[in-house]
Amino acid sequence: MQSLLSANEVDFETLVNGDWLEEVRSRGNLRMLESIKHDEGVNVETRIDIHTEYGQMIEGLGFYYAMFVVCASFDERLMKRWIEGEATRADALLGSSVDAETFDLVARTYLSDFRLQQTESASTSIHTARAPAELFEIPMADFIELSPRITGAYWRLSNRPLRDGWVTMDPASGENSRERLARLLKERIREVLIARCSANMERLDEETAAKLAEPVGKIVAELQSQRSHDVQVTAASEGDWPPCMASAINELNEGENVNHAGRRFLGNMSRALGLSREECCSFFVNAPDYKAETTEYQVNQLYSTEYTPEKCDTLRLHARCPVASGLVDDQLCRREWLTHPLKYVRAKQRRRMRDEPPPEAFAEPQPPDASDEAKPPETSDEPQPSDASVDTQPPDERPSESDSQDNA
Repeated sequence: MQSLLSANEVDFETLVNGDWLEEVRSRGNLRMLESIKHDEGVNVETRIDIHTEYGQMIEGLGFYYAMFVVCASFDERLMKRWIEGEATRADALLGSSVDAETFDLVARTYLSDFRLQQTESASTSIHTARAPAELFEIPMADFIELSPRITGAYWRLSNRPLRDGWVTMDPASGENSRERLARLLKERIREVLIARCSANMERLDEETAAKLAEPVGKIVAELQSQRSHDVQVTAASEGDWPPCMASAINELNEGENVNHAGRRFLGNMSRALGLSREECCSFFVNAPDYKAETTEYQVNQLYSTEYTPEKCDTLRLHARCPVASGLVDDQLCRREWLTHPLKYVRAKQRRRMRDEPPPEAFAEPQPPDASDEAKPPETSDEPQPSDASVDTQPPDERPSESDSQDNA
């Protein structure tokens, strides 16, 4: 990027105000808008010929300008939405559009190494020759670092061919080996862009940010029109909802890219708790890849099938348990019998009902009856713990036989 700026003698002032770079700014604004609307990320199709020096300058500097505007907004949701759009665009380009030389350059930039093998593809007819097919391999360390962010059986190391420390990216789910590798590269590109934008936000001073006030105002206003107000867990609900549910809601509200397992769990849990479909859909409005029609369709599918929310073991397997990850410390979650989020909800509700005084407790005190004064105080056969040793787990929260079942 620095070589592109130097070659065209472009500094920050010229990029922001230069008349001859108006098309660059227009392209940057369009890429930001496409990221926010986010049908399929930033559109890979453009009227600009990126194979010419002029086209490369427009696209390259347009990206650079867009990044400056996003960073000058100091809005993390906008940043993550834009990054998701750019990473999705890179995935699409690398998977099918760029030539082999460009793909090789990008892959070696973002991975420690990779290997390419030529194999024979399956022929559809005995009269046609088998065309060579690409089969990519990457170091196991790269796969282990990037694959946990992607949901699906394919991305588990135990399901990948492994030989001498190299993981084979064989075709699957209608994608060839190169498209599978491009999906991994998307995760690395997202990671690099987040780090770069975060660093830019720290370095950006008020004077520089003020020069971008107009484009920042326009793009932030567009973002606001694309999403509802922030979704907050109400005080009443926050006390009963399990950390795994609250964590998913908070991450989505902050513009984090919650994985498929976390989104499915949130939908199933919302239905199980009696939330409306509209309330469930509202949890996803700030997701970086939010699309109203897609979200509504997927929520309707979950509500119609009435799946039981996932067990704690399943959530831990998919990195959706904030307690197991060390992000939240909740002693109730650490109880041996708590194996399902719905048990957490029931336990919290029982504890709240126990702790809240009944309405009679606020009635006017009545003078004691003489016969009552003569009665000895009632005693219990159960041992009463001292204040210093009160267990945080009340007796009525201990699991019943039905509670011990995993399907809650």
